[in-house]
Amino acid sequence: MSDLNTCVILKSRPIGIPTPEYFDIIEKPIASLSDGQVLVRTDYWSVEPAMRGWVNDAPNYSPPVPIGDVMRSFATGEVIKSRDANFAVGDQVTGLFGWQTHAVVDGTTISRKITETDLPNSLALGVLGINGVTAYCGFLDLCQPTSGETVVVSTAAGAVGSAVGQLAKIHGCRTIGITSSAAKIDQCKNDFGFDEAISYKSPDFKTELTSTLPDGVDCYFDNTSGDISDAVMCHLALNARITICGTAAHSDWDPIPMGPRVHRQMLVARAKMQGFLVFDHKERFPHAINALANWVRDGSLKYNEHILDGPAAATDAIGMLYRGENTGKLLVRV
Repeated sequence: MSDLNTCVILKSRPIGIPTPEYFDIIEKPIASLSDGQVLVRTDYWSVEPAMRGWVNDAPNYSPPVPIGDVMRSFATGEVIKSRDANFAVGDQVTGLFGWQTHAVVDGTTISRKITETDLPNSLALGVLGINGVTAYCGFLDLCQPTSGETVVVSTAAGAVGSAVGQLAKIHGCRTIGITSSAAKIDQCKNDFGFDEAISYKSPDFKTELTSTLPDGVDCYFDNTSGDISDAVMCHLALNARITICGTAAHSDWDPIPMGPRVHRQMLVARAKMQGFLVFDHKERFPHAINALANWVRDGSLKYNEHILDGPAAATDAIGMLYRGENTGKLLVRV
């Protein structure tokens, strides 16, 4: 085993979407273990839209990554040393290990052991990880869909959006996906089973959206905010439910973007809108992961992965997400 830990660190504070110049790649000695700690050799690093918020100095649900620290991220890996009786050498685990090849962490901070040994470990960062659990809890628990309802999902080809669309189909709903390109429209319809998919970049986007919603929107899973959500809000059906999961349409938050004020259709439809943060639902993780894994196994829940290779690729990975260049759950293979 190498005695060095290769790390991607945050070099300076970005404004908006972080690009490669804000990161640096360094090597440093692997730290010694104290009681209760384990050493994890990572194999995959996750890339999330939320990482933009984790590095910007703007109000958020967690403090920004300090300058000079390893970039915060979820990762999977193997325990190669342990001073925690709950973890043995060889255990496959996942947690907030960061963009580094070797993570010394307290055993209490490990999210879970990966027990789905019949499925790829990388899924613990996607459909069986934060993305899948976000879709499960954010859609099923907050929107509470019923069979026959119409569900609209923005960033529908993404790791969260594609899972939401498929969960909606599993529960008997009609699904409309909003995405960015003809290729992703094809992906939404042919890979993920959306009934309809449209591009927000189309000059006729609002007309096309209206044509897909003759009876309005019962559930809207919002990953974007901005103009896309403004358009969807005009079509809310009676007692519509909206989950606010992301604000990808906004490149930065200073000044705070002012989307629609309290939209009149919210009043007319007696709609409900709620912000969703997956970390508020940790008690639901085991149930959600078990259900998601079973749907993956029986073919009801499909996934795509877009894998980059090596630490250097991580430095532009967040930007790649926001440019819409990924074609599945974005991962870095260490």
